[in-house]
Amino acid sequence: MALTDLAIRKLLPTKTPFKRADGQGLHIYVTPAGSKLWRMSYRFEGKTKLLSFGPYPTVGLAQARRKCENAKALLVEGIDPSAQKKAEAAERAAIIEHTFEKIAAELIEKHRLEGKSASTLKKKTWYISLVTPDLGHMPIRDIATTDILVPLRRIEARGNYETARRVRAMVGQVFRYAVATARVDQDPTFSLRGALITPKVTHRAAAITQKDYAQVVRAVWTYKGGAITTQAAMKLMALLYPRPGELRLARWSEFDLEEKVWTIPAERAKMRREHRKPLPKVAVKILRELRPYTGEDRAFPSLISRDRPMSENTMNQALRRMGFAKDEMTSHGFRASASSLLNESGKWSEDAIEAELAHAGSNQVRRAYHRAEYWDERVKMAKWWAKFIKKMVEES
Repeated sequence: MALTDLAIRKLLPTKTPFKRADGQGLHIYVTPAGSKLWRMSYRFEGKTKLLSFGPYPTVGLAQARRKCENAKALLVEGIDPSAQKKAEAAERAAIIEHTFEKIAAELIEKHRLEGKSASTLKKKTWYISLVTPDLGHMPIRDIATTDILVPLRRIEARGNYETARRVRAMVGQVFRYAVATARVDQDPTFSLRGALITPKVTHRAAAITQKDYAQVVRAVWTYKGGAITTQAAMKLMALLYPRPGELRLARWSEFDLEEKVWTIPAERAKMRREHRKPLPKVAVKILRELRPYTGEDRAFPSLISRDRPMSENTMNQALRRMGFAKDEMTSHGFRASASSLLNESGKWSEDAIEAELAHAGSNQVRRAYHRAEYWDERVKMAKWWAKFIKKMVEES
């Protein structure tokens, strides 16, 4: 017999659970604690299954019957109502829980586990923080192109055009990760590629003629300002032309002064692979003379604490004290100077120069050659470059 609200209210708990049928598989299940739960029994693909509709009276009799009818309709279509219910619950969870901020945090953690450098992770996190106030709380499925454009326009309004482009790229990475993990269907940042202001390309200042670079080299070798570590760092930048961060973060364990090799570990190298640089005799001499002034760990410690590396601004500030303006020379400019003058000399292959600069090759085969085939040429090139620098110093 079909249930009524009065009959349901009169149902009292017993020591064991029991149920009362309403029809079509719908019944109310009464627990010893007094809970009254709507359930529906049905068969799907030869198996008896149960579907829950919630507690009474939160779900009333009429509502329970409608849910039962809807479930029966799904069965007619060959759809398991339990599976449908789980899918709908997952959909709701995706809308509520899969926010932009949470997925971005997942991506950053993925990059951390992949061995990305601390500086790279810090930069990516900062880019995300610029859009978090606008997008962070939003379910990623609800974010439209226009929503992303709002914080990007705000960044552009401050004149930070390149930052806006990098933030757009970072947001795109988050969306592509969400696509790959089935949280969203597409990346809406693709449509923004032509919407942002293209910044004017400005190259890092560098002395790229022999005459101009000779002035820089002579200033470096006669520089008496700053700490001994700064003076040594500036000379090594001229001799070895590494990325500034690779040098100032260097540890003594990376230098084999007997074999005359500096091995930059993969986690600190820009291309995320170990990079070996040959050391000419003068570089070895500078490092040996520097060693007594530092601790046993960092080769270029901060003046404030030996546990911390030299500041990223230290070498640029030294160049300013030598009289070189920002548009004349930077610490990163030593790389451009070396690249220009080594290529101009005509003595070395382009591949050997690119390998020494630790630039990525055009394909895997070229990169393999960069690591092996050109080592002997790079050793000779390092010796020649050291003599080239020495000649500049002596001509002062």
